[in-house]
Amino acid sequence: MVDGAVAVAVAAAQVGLVFAQVAHQGGVVTPGEVVLLAAGGLVLAARRWWPVAVMVATYGLTVSFQATQHFGRRGGAAWLAVIVAFATAIYLRRRVAALVFLVVCYVVSLWGPAAIGVGHAPSAVLALSLGAGLAALLVGAELVRLRRQRSLALAQGRREEALREASEERLRIARDLHDIVAHNISVINVQANTALHLRDRQPERARAALSTINEVSKQALVELRSVLGVLRDVDQEAPRAPAPGLAQLGGLLERSRAAGLAVEVAEEGERRRLPADVDITAYRIVQESLTNSTRHSGGGRATLRLTYGQTDIVVEVDDDGPAVRAGRTNGTGKGITGMTERAEAVGGTLQAGPRPGGGFSVRARLPLNGRTR
Repeated sequence: MVDGAVAVAVAAAQVGLVFAQVAHQGGVVTPGEVVLLAAGGLVLAARRWWPVAVMVATYGLTVSFQATQHFGRRGGAAWLAVIVAFATAIYLRRRVAALVFLVVCYVVSLWGPAAIGVGHAPSAVLALSLGAGLAALLVGAELVRLRRQRSLALAQGRREEALREASEERLRIARDLHDIVAHNISVINVQANTALHLRDRQPERARAALSTINEVSKQALVELRSVLGVLRDVDQEAPRAPAPGLAQLGGLLERSRAAGLAVEVAEEGERRRLPADVDITAYRIVQESLTNSTRHSGGGRATLRLTYGQTDIVVEVDDDGPAVRAGRTNGTGKGITGMTERAEAVGGTLQAGPRPGGGFSVRARLPLNGRTR
């Protein structure tokens, strides 16, 4: 529709300009001349599909119109279609064909009539003036093309950035789901086994285990709703938990202790408010580390150490399981990978592995001054 509108507008402009010129200077416009002028504009409707062919067609129709005028001054208005066709060819990156066309048109239009004996050779002033005008036309068309190319590059960059952000968001959600499910299901599994073994001999302890399962499952549902709410805006009336962080460390430790892991906490340095991404990362690393200790450690104790520095925070989790524990783990190994990716996402580092004297150690250093790549 746009191309059709441009073609009709150019055709109407060419016909209108010639009639206006005739009204001012005198003379008549024949029906054949009107057809040539209109056809020269209407052929532009196909300029995006066949830019070179349309460029040649407009030139042929324009020269035909000029021939009916014996190559007089009245032919100037008929060049509007040629200019549009040439600019379109440059815009669509048919530059070689457009430049060849420009040179041929320049030579044929100026010296062609004299060569066939129906006109005179152009003066130097006319040749130079027309050459300068065509050069300006070429520069203008190139500027339009470069602007379009830059706009396309910016749009492509925005699309790639959106895809990258979406990919990072999916990865973050996958990590959060892994941390939530792995930790809470581990606690629920341990407490369920405890309740099964003690339901007849020690019903009070079995009841306490079931209460822990109830609390942990509710907390898991709240966290899952918080994570999945990013993907789908549903269940607006559901309770919302604050974003996990070290402020919620107490509840995490209680659930780990309820699962049978005795956790000691030590803090060094002045406690401070952490950047949101660092706070969440520190919490998730502690959560995953304690989950691994609960599920895979042969021991029953773990130590959590938080060291607040001037520019970073160090999170360390050690357990007292056997030294070979990591080698006989039946897990997928995704937990340590996920923790490492979380630390690197905020510009930090993470080391995890068996301790020389037995047990397993996780140590993460997270900068407080934002991400560094």
